[in-house]
Amino acid sequence: MQIRSDRRSPAFVALDTLPWLPSPSPGVERRMLEREGGEVARATSVVRYAPGSRFPTHRHDLGEEFLVLEGIFADEHGSYPAGTYVRNPPGTSHAPFTDEGCTIFVKLRQMPPGERVVRGPEVEALHADERGVTVVRARITERTLDERGHELLLLEGALELDGHRLTAPAWCRIPAGQTARCVGDALVWLKSGHLDDPGVHP
Repeated sequence: MQIRSDRRSPAFVALDTLPWLPSPSPGVERRMLEREGGEVARATSVVRYAPGSRFPTHRHDLGEEFLVLEGIFADEHGSYPAGTYVRNPPGTSHAPFTDEGCTIFVKLRQMPPGERVVRGPEVEALHADERGVTVVRARITERTLDERGHELLLLEGALELDGHRLTAPAWCRIPAGQTARCVGDALVWLKSGHLDDPGVHP
């Protein structure tokens, strides 16, 4: 399956325009933002868990990172309320579940070896590594995205981004080598410096 899988191309998605698609586990549905592969795929999705749903134990050979958007997401390592950002590095496994229901933004199979575990509350700087990859939660009124390549999840508010009007909830990708100017008033999750890395594949 290929969905907006060319990371050299810009992508702009209003999340509410995407259908909820079933996952292999009852009560767990996905909105697919980008995907390269079958059920095991390099993927970026919004995933919704119904109250009392769970996913069987599974391993993340090339890592997982997620941001809890609503509710409380949990696994055997802990409970993660809305606003929590978690990185599960390559080789880790878990069995996710939720009692009350939750929605998460999740990226799969996009980490090189050597990543580290990050589990934390709502903070501004969420992740940085020696490759120059950064993840932040930020309030944007005016900002220029440089040529490192960026992925932006619009959590609250609205932005004008190089002629594209985005209203939360929305997702976009600005490829490496391109710049973009953001103007508006919005709370965003912003990942930078990762789109030109050819070393991680499904």
